[in-house]
Amino acid sequence: MKILILTQYFPPEVGAPQNRLYELAIRLKEKGDEVTILTAMPNYPKMEIHEGYKGKWRVKEEIKGLTVHRSWIYVSNKKSIVRRLLNYYSFVFSAFWVGLFRIRKQDILLVESPPLFLGKTAWLLSLFKRSKMIFNVSDLWPESAEKLGLVNNKLLLWGSYKLEAFLYRRSWLVSGQTQGIVKDIQKRFPKKDVVWLPNGVNVRLFVPQENEAKSWRTEIGLKADDFVLLYAGIIGYAQGLDILLKAAERLKTHQQVKFVLLGSGPEKERLLALKQEMHLDNVLFLDPVPKAKMPAVVSAADAAVIPLRKLDLFLGAIPSKLFENLAMKKPILLGVDGEARELFIEKGKGGLYFEPDNDEDLAAKVELLISNPHLVKELGENGHRYVSEYFDLDKIAEGFRTKLIEKMK
Repeated sequence: MKILILTQYFPPEVGAPQNRLYELAIRLKEKGDEVTILTAMPNYPKMEIHEGYKGKWRVKEEIKGLTVHRSWIYVSNKKSIVRRLLNYYSFVFSAFWVGLFRIRKQDILLVESPPLFLGKTAWLLSLFKRSKMIFNVSDLWPESAEKLGLVNNKLLLWGSYKLEAFLYRRSWLVSGQTQGIVKDIQKRFPKKDVVWLPNGVNVRLFVPQENEAKSWRTEIGLKADDFVLLYAGIIGYAQGLDILLKAAERLKTHQQVKFVLLGSGPEKERLLALKQEMHLDNVLFLDPVPKAKMPAVVSAADAAVIPLRKLDLFLGAIPSKLFENLAMKKPILLGVDGEARELFIEKGKGGLYFEPDNDEDLAAKVELLISNPHLVKELGENGHRYVSEYFDLDKIAEGFRTKLIEKMK
């Protein structure tokens, strides 16, 4: 099969969609498919075009055997809705022209949403290339933006919901990253073929690296007997990371407990200021690291903290960062109710659940872990076993490819 993946986000950027689509593309290629990527100049999460790509309209390169076409995108550190729309729409238009004139006919065009607007480019290109369009939904946009209060303009929301429905109806197949997303779309569009394409983990990459972990601890000033709780990911609005700072304040008397927040995002500056205001020396903020270094970083932690704000919207959310921690036998403290809790706490028994936005409950679960090393080990082993069986990226890609082949017949 000739497969084109259209996405605004792709390595060398780091992040959940970047990793997921890269891992999927590599596996499809290994199975003999011809996979092409159409993406933007790398800029996320700092919103600065990477060196080597600045000032360019179009770039063609090869990453691990994948042909990658990149087109221009407007980026700005300003957070206004106008600049955000300029960011999205600049790539919507540039990707269309590059896709139209630089990429050959494809059997399948898989587009990643959000951003939802990129679906317009995908639909037009699928017509010109006579491709079957797969609309891959990792976030129910605009519903999530509306409920988080990020978009309040009624005209924009009305147009976005119309566009969402149009794209679902025009898709050959719709895929969703969680069962909650799949059920939501199936409920609203019962005639549409919707499949679950979950996130997962590369179990070949995420294996313990004890020596590198010791070096990293030393590098960032942590002691060997510190109990390190890691949050690695976007520092954004949805995560509600104030809870980590409040829990850290409650745990000040446990001098060995350290919270490490690794990542970038729109909330980082505010949280750094809050840390100073609260005089917290048991919280470290670090910049993102390349994906290749993440196994050492996760190895250096004793447990991972994975929160989301207490919103009904997140009952169907599965934060991708939990897979890597579970694969490396790190227990998770999960502040996400609903599907994630059901799968990874109740079925997988890979960690402990705390109520979202409840720092007292989080602090109590941390105390439970630091007082019971056997529990830490048991939860870690359980989580590793569970994700290896059900969320191995090799198995997920194989199942998805089988679905495509059967549907093509």
